[in-house]
Amino acid sequence: MQPIIDVQNLNFSFGSGALVQPVLKGITISIQQGEIVLITGPSGSGKTTFLSVIGGLRQAYTGSVVVLGQQFIRSSEQARVKVRQQIGFIFQQHNLLKSLTALQNVSMTLEMNSQLSEQQRQERATAMLTAVGLGDKIHYKPDQLSGGQRQRVSIARALVGQPKIVLADEPTASLDKQNGYEAVSILKKLAKESRTTILLVTHDYRILDVADRILELEDGLIRTA
Repeated sequence: MQPIIDVQNLNFSFGSGALVQPVLKGITISIQQGEIVLITGPSGSGKTTFLSVIGGLRQAYTGSVVVLGQQFIRSSEQARVKVRQQIGFIFQQHNLLKSLTALQNVSMTLEMNSQLSEQQRQERATAMLTAVGLGDKIHYKPDQLSGGQRQRVSIARALVGQPKIVLADEPTASLDKQNGYEAVSILKKLAKESRTTILLVTHDYRILDVADRILELEDGLIRTA
């Protein structure tokens, strides 16, 4: 079976010439459909950079990075955008629009889908918010929700478009132990039901048991933890 994410000998650096700073050094990893992979490691080890390359948010020039069958090395922005439309993103700070309700924050993800009517977008967003336990708070704005609830909204937003991959960058960093574990457990349950691949970067060793596989990234090198 062809991996949904296939990285071979990926190198990535910031700067140039005498100021070049290697960040990723010969990374090789393959991830299958439906797999949940956690990447741990100290700050500055390259975890977020790696995630941004996989998500097509940052251009890499050496090695091979194939995501959903598309080669990202020296690829066009148009090619990366096409793949990004099949990826859900979850960030540490939620990145919810404060002026919009939970329902609006989630449903706006579907606005690019011309095959759905406005009513269908609303229905799908409501169903996803209900699935993450917020069916009674769909009309609440972010400031009316707790940190754990806001992260559940971001999970719903990431999954509502039925992505093939979810990339999560420190999704529990601003949450306490219980809320962090609950949020990631919900993400795992919903992703397993739809066979969505999850690549999750974390410092949070309390959530490691949700993973199928754990990798450690340190000094730009990756190894099995």
